Amino acid sequence: MAAIPPTTASIPSQTPKVDEHVDYKNLPCPIPFEEIHREALMSLKPESFEGARFDFNKALTPNFFLSHSATMGPMEVPSQSPETLKIPTSNYEFGANYIDPKLMLIGRITKEGRLSARFKYDLLDDLSIKANGQLTNEPGMSHGMGILDYKGSDYRTQFQFGSGALLGANYIQSVTPNLSLGGEIFYAGEHRKSGVGYAARYSNDKMVATGQVASTGMVALSYVQKASEKMSLATELMYNYMSRDVTASVGYDAILRQARVRGKIDSNGCVTTFVEERLSPGFGFLLSAELDHWKKDYKFGFGMNVGE
Repeated sequence: MAAIPPTTASIPSQTPKVDEHVDYKNLPCPIPFEEIHREALMSLKPESFEGARFDFNKALTPNFFLSHSATMGPMEVPSQSPETLKIPTSNYEFGANYIDPKLMLIGRITKEGRLSARFKYDLLDDLSIKANGQLTNEPGMSHGMGILDYKGSDYRTQFQFGSGALLGANYIQSVTPNLSLGGEIFYAGEHRKSGVGYAARYSNDKMVATGQVASTGMVALSYVQKASEKMSLATELMYNYMSRDVTASVGYDAILRQARVRGKIDSNGCVTTFVEERLSPGFGFLLSAELDHWKKDYKFGFGMNVGE
């Protein structure tokens, strides 16, 4: 019996793959130029401290709250010895904060009289002005800076001016839905120094890769892998082609049910861990540790965070 040839209906149809069209006139707005490494910094720059720390926040209105911070621990002082020299010290800091959708005012003052402040106001939906500064009795430690920030549909730009005849500008542009490129320029008139820098950032739902290079000699490369919604792994390579200094770091950021754990280890032998444990609403416990085996410098700290 002769075989019946297959009909065209029995042959699975093959639809040609069509590449997804990219609308280059409707690209997303990139994050600010100075924040391109923010995911890596969450893992690689944990907020470590030494000694005891107590933070208390009191909300007076939905937009206005006060903060009190007391610390007790050693302070490093300059020494000719290869080992770090420390003396016991304590500090108290009072803060006032006002935050609403258009205006942000944050102020801090210490018992020594050092005053620091931050300000942000949205002039328009796409235009905002920022300022930060510090006033102190210590010579050369007082400074201030103002920033004009404009956010376009697919780009951001900033103009900066500050004490010491500091002038600067940066610009970052989305070139694809995942890739953004940017550059910056600055001039410090007091020190008669100027420089330029370039940066690139590629991100999607699973990873973030960034690169930055500047004429000052700094090269920074970072990569963050999002293992899950609550777990990220990060690596960073810092290289100064003028001083030939190289530092590589590996870090992690894990959000648990009632805690957040961050830590890193770098090529200089420094290991850092920071734990935030939320014991109950409005009450948290902090643990910090930093072990620098190369310098034989070991820092341990614990604290509490209380607030409404």
